Amino acid sequence: MSQVLSVTAHGHADGHGDHDAHAHDSHDSGTTLTLGFWLYLMSDCLIFATLFATFGVLVNNTAGGPSGQQLFELPFVLGETMLLLLSSFTFGVAMLNLYAGRTQRTIVWLAITFLFGAGFIAMEIHEFAELIHRGAGPNVSASLSAYYALVGTHGLHVSAGLLWLLVMMHQLKTYGLDAVTRRRMACLSLFWHFLDLIWICVFTFVYLREFV
Repeated sequence: MSQVLSVTAHGHADGHGDHDAHAHDSHDSGTTLTLGFWLYLMSDCLIFATLFATFGVLVNNTAGGPSGQQLFELPFVLGETMLLLLSSFTFGVAMLNLYAGRTQRTIVWLAITFLFGAGFIAMEIHEFAELIHRGAGPNVSASLSAYYALVGTHGLHVSAGLLWLLVMMHQLKTYGLDAVTRRRMACLSLFWHFLDLIWICVFTFVYLREFV
């Protein structure tokens, strides 16, 4: 009897040990993922810093062509900005619902965020098409090349964020609010708000400065 109790106790100890080891491994994996994502965001900061610096150097090299003040429609760009800022707000509401454990509401607010983000991309594509139609393509001057590179890179990032939103909505619907989906949502939240911050810099440095 004492031998059975000893084996049972030993088995429980091993079970607790395995569980603790699994939890520790999961924690280490989450920490590594978060650190890796912060490193990615810092590398993205360097990319955008380079693009901003390039635009700052080349902004006056219009090759005799139209300036930004002649090309840009500030009310239209302001509409783009409002869409992206609203998407940041709705994403924040989605995260509040995630923390409250409301899966379905989280998905709904993510879908609203997606619509705002898609609207922003649609307006940006329309803006690019209109500029090219007016003969202000990226090959016209160094200034426009730098403009398309900066704004286009941001647009590609937002498009990637929209794809990520769709993936997360599917995963939340399939797996619910487990530790993995919560961690991925936290990373997506950082990415989305980072893009909003970058766009505020773009709006101020690229568009608004032309009219001040």
